[in-house]
Amino acid sequence: MIDPRFYAVERPLTALEIAALVGSDKTRGDTGRSVSSLAPASLAGANDLTFLEGPAGAEALKAAGIVVASSEAAARIPDGPVVIEVRHARSAFAKAAGTLASVRQFERGQPSIHPTAQIASSAILEPGVVVGAGAALGANVYVAANAVIGPGVQIGARTRIGSNASIRCALIGDGVRIFPGAVIGETGFGLAAGGGGATLTPHFGRVIMQNGVTLGANSCIDRGLLEDTVIGEGTHIDNLCHIGHNCRIGSHVVMAAFAGVSGSSTVGDGAQFGGRVGLKDHVHVGKGARIAAGAAVLSDVPAGETWAGYPSKPIRTWMRELAWLARSAQKRSSKED
Repeated sequence: MIDPRFYAVERPLTALEIAALVGSDKTRGDTGRSVSSLAPASLAGANDLTFLEGPAGAEALKAAGIVVASSEAAARIPDGPVVIEVRHARSAFAKAAGTLASVRQFERGQPSIHPTAQIASSAILEPGVVVGAGAALGANVYVAANAVIGPGVQIGARTRIGSNASIRCALIGDGVRIFPGAVIGETGFGLAAGGGGATLTPHFGRVIMQNGVTLGANSCIDRGLLEDTVIGEGTHIDNLCHIGHNCRIGSHVVMAAFAGVSGSSTVGDGAQFGGRVGLKDHVHVGKGARIAAGAAVLSDVPAGETWAGYPSKPIRTWMRELAWLARSAQKRSSKED
C-alpha cells in the first residue's frame, strides 16, 4: 500500500486497461477487476498491482489484485489474482505503475511555506526554506537556508537540517542531524530492461530515519521501490555516502566517508564501515561486523567478523594472501637481480 501523504492516485485501473497499456494479450482472470494501489508481491492485497519476474514466491500470490508476470512466473501463480503475462515484467510494471500513481509535487504558485504544513511554534526556518503541502515539523526543529521539505514529509522534534538539503517521501525521527546538501527520498537507481533498452523504474516507497540518526553532507538515501529504506536509531553516516533503495541499516551503525550500500542490502546493528567501503546489492552484513576501509563486499558477512580486501574476505585470510604475494614478489625480484 503506497503512502497517500507522498503519492496520488488519479483513478483506479482495470486489468483490461493495464494489459492494453503494457501491450499484452495474455491475461487470466476477470479483466474488469481494478486496482488503486501498488505493493511488493509478498505484501500485495486485493486492491494492489504488483509484479513477478521469476517463479520464486509465485505459489504464495493468492491475495494480490493484479499481477504483471513473466511467462515462467505466470504459469505458477494460483487462481485468485488477475495475471497479465508479459516478456519484461519489471518494465511493464513500471509503465503501469507510473500511470496509476505519481509522487506528489509542489503546487504551482504555492507560497514557500504551504498553508497546510504544520510547523511547531518553536521551530526555526531560515530564509529560502520551502515546505510542501501536508508536511509537519516538530518542536525545536531547525531548518537552515534553502532546504527543501517535500509534501507530506514528517520531521520529528529537535531535528536539525542543513542548508540546501532536500527531503521528500520521508519520515524523520527525533533528534536527527542532517548536514548541508544531503538528499533524502529521491528515486533509487532501479533499472527495468525492456524492448527499448533500460529505463528507470518509478519508486513508490519511503525513507524512514529513526531517532538520533546523523547523515553527513552531500550524502544520499534513496526511497524504496515499493517498500521502505530504513536507517536505524543512532546510526551515524559520514559525508558523501550513498544508501540505495530498499536497504535496511540497523541501529548504531557507523559508516565513514564514501561508503556505498547497493539496493536491498541489509546491515546489522552496530556494524562499522571504514572509508570507501562498497556493498553489492542483496548482501547482508551481520550484527557487529567490521568492514575495513576500501573493501568491496560481494557476499554476506557473518556477525562479529572483520573483513577486508577486494573482494572482501575475513581479514586474517586477506592478510595471509598479502604476505604471500609480497614474499613471492620479493623472491622473483631477487632471481631477476
